[in-house]
Parts: sequence; C-alpha cells; structure tokens
Amino acid sequence: MCAQSTGNNVKQALREFILNSINVNNLQDEDDLFESGIVNSLFAVQLLTFIEKTFRIEVGVDDLSIDNFKSVNAAAAFVLRQNGHSHS
Repeated sequence: MCAQSTGNNVKQALREFILNSINVNNLQDEDDLFESGIVNSLFAVQLLTFIEKTFRIEVGVDDLSIDNFKSVNAAAAFVLRQNGHSHS
C-alpha cells in the first residue's frame, strides 16, 4: 500500500485484515472492536503491527489510545492522519 492511500483503500485493507484474523460474520466500519468483545489484547498488537508494516508508519507510545484503533473508521482515520491526509 503506498503512502498515497485513500480513505477507502485504507478501510478496505483494515477490514480484510480484521475479517481474516477473527471469526466474525458481519463487521461495520463503526463497530467498536473492543467493547463488543470481538478482539482481545493479543489481536490489538497484531493490528498495530499490521498498520505499521502495511502503511509504513510508526505507532508511538503517545498513539496507543484505544480511540485510535477501536473500529475500522478509527484506525483508518489514524492511518490517514499519520500519512498527512485530512480524514474524510
């Protein structure tokens, strides 16, 4: 994925990773992954690693807020902010 990723491309990549990693039939972009119990802390680490490798960004200690990764929308907005895009 290149640095010029659009919001839709980022969301699609995140959605595919999540759906391929966990057993869930229906995932909406705004679903809270942690509150719903869909994912656990081990998956959170896998998600962070995926984001760092796929989008070539470093997730710093200051970025480790659940609000940045609680849903497909939140994670996509985080990636776009890190890549210098305004989020749409």
